[in-house]
Amino acid sequence: MPPKRFQPKGLNVLYEDHYILVVDKRSGLLSVSTDKVKENTAHYLLNEYVKKGNSKSKSRVYIVHRLDRDTSGVLIFAKTEQAKLYLQSEWEQFEKKYFAVVHGILEEKEGLITSYLAENSIHRVYSVNNPEKGKLAKTRYKVIRESSKFSLLSIELLTGRKNQIRVHFAEKGHPVAGDRVYGDKEKDTDIKRLTLHAAYMSVIHPFTKEKMTFESPVPAYFKSQVNRK
Repeated sequence: MPPKRFQPKGLNVLYEDHYILVVDKRSGLLSVSTDKVKENTAHYLLNEYVKKGNSKSKSRVYIVHRLDRDTSGVLIFAKTEQAKLYLQSEWEQFEKKYFAVVHGILEEKEGLITSYLAENSIHRVYSVNNPEKGKLAKTRYKVIRESSKFSLLSIELLTGRKNQIRVHFAEKGHPVAGDRVYGDKEKDTDIKRLTLHAAYMSVIHPFTKEKMTFESPVPAYFKSQVNRK
């Protein structure tokens, strides 16, 4: 393990070997760089981490998938080009589960939301009926706990589209609490963060071909919101 000064800030390393690096990302940290933010990202910090302080090191991490900046939880990177290509080619087959707190009480306590998702010029994602204009998105959910205002959901991501969970529940009339883009700002005045968490991922290791499972517990903050009167 590298010295503490090289430990990535805002990232808890769950697993690491020669092929993959799995972390638990905090809410508020970008997965990858943008035009405005280059260094304070999971990708940048983990590249620094694998170099272990050696600026000449050729070690690096490769982006396999992303979590939204304000989504926390399990995030996997590859450490070789081959591992990246394998994980991305098999991505739809891997099991991915999330927890979310949404506004309101859902009539159907479990179900499957299906739509075609498209993105407009300002990068806002929305559902369309025409399969030629959007990508198929499937979200399975189950209510775990509910109060008068909120519901805690267990969600299985059957496809991995941008903003998929947030869009599906917003369009269903139950936006994710704390969602500044697709949510209800008037109702979210006292919500401290986006209440969406990547809790579970099961993948096939790119080299050993063994099934590996990584987990991150649902944040206590989520439960505290649902327990509010």
